[in-house]
Amino acid sequence: MQASELVQSYLVEPNTWDEMYKDTSVREQYKKAIEFLQRLSIDELNKKEELAKRLFMSQGITFTVYSSGEGIEKIFPFDIIPRIITASEWDFIEKGIKQRLRALNLFLKDIYSNQFIIKDGVIPAQMIYSCPHYLREMHNFPVPYDIYVHISGIDLIRDSDGSFYILEDNLRTPSGVSYMLENREITKRIFPDLLPKNNVRTVTEYPNILHRNLVSLSPRQIYNPTIVLLTPGIYNSAYFEHTTLARLMGVELVEGRDLVVDNHKVYMKTTAGLQQVDVIYRRVDDDYLDPLMFDPKSMLGVSGIMSAYRKGNVAIVNAVGNGVADDKAIYTFVPAMIRYYLNEEPILKNVPTYQLGKDDEREYVFKNIERMVIKKTNASGGYGMLMGNSATEKEIDEYKKEVLHNPREFIAQPIISLSSSPCYMNGKLQPRRVDLRPYALCGPGGIEIVPGGLTRVALKEGSLVVNSSQGGGSKDTWVLADQ
Repeated sequence: MQASELVQSYLVEPNTWDEMYKDTSVREQYKKAIEFLQRLSIDELNKKEELAKRLFMSQGITFTVYSSGEGIEKIFPFDIIPRIITASEWDFIEKGIKQRLRALNLFLKDIYSNQFIIKDGVIPAQMIYSCPHYLREMHNFPVPYDIYVHISGIDLIRDSDGSFYILEDNLRTPSGVSYMLENREITKRIFPDLLPKNNVRTVTEYPNILHRNLVSLSPRQIYNPTIVLLTPGIYNSAYFEHTTLARLMGVELVEGRDLVVDNHKVYMKTTAGLQQVDVIYRRVDDDYLDPLMFDPKSMLGVSGIMSAYRKGNVAIVNAVGNGVADDKAIYTFVPAMIRYYLNEEPILKNVPTYQLGKDDEREYVFKNIERMVIKKTNASGGYGMLMGNSATEKEIDEYKKEVLHNPREFIAQPIISLSSSPCYMNGKLQPRRVDLRPYALCGPGGIEIVPGGLTRVALKEGSLVVNSSQGGGSKDTWVLADQ
């Protein structure tokens, strides 16, 4: 049996934007890839899928799930059919993300200094001060180059009419970039001719751009500053990513116990003695970063690191306290921030969002709960959500009680169908829902976004939840170089 029969039997879901198909014909950007696949037999496709699994296994490409009770590490599911984005679509996405990040950086600088956006009534003060990630310790803190968001992963979805929407802004310690890089390496191995034939832009420059940005932030103007990646350790869900990025950038991977602060300077313990550290790319959350300033019980951070940061003796990436800008309740104000700080209309739209702290909006959501997804404002990984169209009456009643206990902690959005993309599953080509997380790097020289990102896939049939912790997988994301 040939793969051409798979393509012919592919069924697009009704009222869904399909990334590959428009009506009954293959979209232009997919034609070369599909023509190639149609020349393969099912047996050859199965062998390529098996090879991809073996490569993931042998390279230890894993993530950690704490709640499954199945042991801690899982191989990250990978679909061999790429998701393809045209040059013009990417140009639109890139412009929209850069605009958004410029506004978010200005917002963070403002709320930690003059607070003009609060004084001018654009965002209520209470909305900022009630955010658990707003750190008063960062008020008037001298952040180098006024860059608060050096690394971000902005989640995009596509509605049934093909429009792109920003689903959320991941600005604290965004993860997943290692899967973007590994997905591309696996694709090169299983389809070596396909990438050059399709004129696919490279994503492999990401570690070089990140390293260059980190070097540029060094407080000491020296040729080879010391850069470290601070990890919480092997039990962190993204530990594979921490090791991968440290290796690709050629920097030391350290834990809190490997660093020490002396006279407001950070040092790394080495076999040759103490070595001064200039830049820390930290994957440790704010709360655990400095037990002298935040959680005194933290074993993950470094005592005194914030004093070294304040004195300008070390740069920390991402900036401490930037999580206030990716609180899901603050998300609703980002279009207003763009208008306020940049005097521009937002290029990329927000998903319509209801603040459950507002009585009228909460009442509307409760009346239409079967069409809503309700989320905790500071949860991630797909945890703590209620999908109104699939929840039982009991689950809805219990969730409503939880919302009423602290409405500020919840937002609601209409359930958006998400676009579908073809996946090779159990010997068949089947549509599954996808989102996209491009990674943007902000440095003193501006904002750079590698052309691609992590396409996450809801592997369960009918599911709209793409998070790896909830059974999702991923696929390689191709951005074409020509129109």
